[in-house]
Amino acid sequence: MDSKLVSSVSTTTRPQRADEIEGQHYYFVTETEFDNLVVNDEFLEHATVFKHRYGTRREQVKSMLQNGFDVLFDIDWQGARTIKRHALNVISFFLMPPSLDELERRLSRRGQDSHTSVEYRMSQAIYELSHYDEFDYVIVNDDLGRACELIHTCIEWIRRGESYSVPSVHGLMKKMLKPAT
Repeated sequence: MDSKLVSSVSTTTRPQRADEIEGQHYYFVTETEFDNLVVNDEFLEHATVFKHRYGTRREQVKSMLQNGFDVLFDIDWQGARTIKRHALNVISFFLMPPSLDELERRLSRRGQDSHTSVEYRMSQAIYELSHYDEFDYVIVNDDLGRACELIHTCIEWIRRGESYSVPSVHGLMKKMLKPAT
């Protein structure tokens, strides 16, 4: 456990799932509430992802940083791009599946999305994956424990002012992004 690393909790318009806890997994709001947060400039970043809106509240992050924490965001490429554009001291990680088949298996197995939703997400997967090169580190999530360990190792090196070399994913990504023939 890393006592200096905390996760931000996103705000979303997505319906709350049965196993999710308000304020722990997400802050669930209506479209109108989300609009008001945008108008009042309360988000550090916000985006529409898979037909739902997500955002990271600025004051939450500011408070964590002021208390000496490093903040971990669980956001997509749009949010990462926005945060990197507005903040100087940001390191980004892109977690990718080992294959598109495995991504589809994971989405289906977790049982949180309808078949139609899984199909929609898979139809968007290539586009989402194509943004991998905007990130500082790209890590294949073939085993969640190993992926988390690798991210933590990178963070430890970064805190020392060094860069950690992770295995290249260019070959795998080229194969995944290749148009179907």
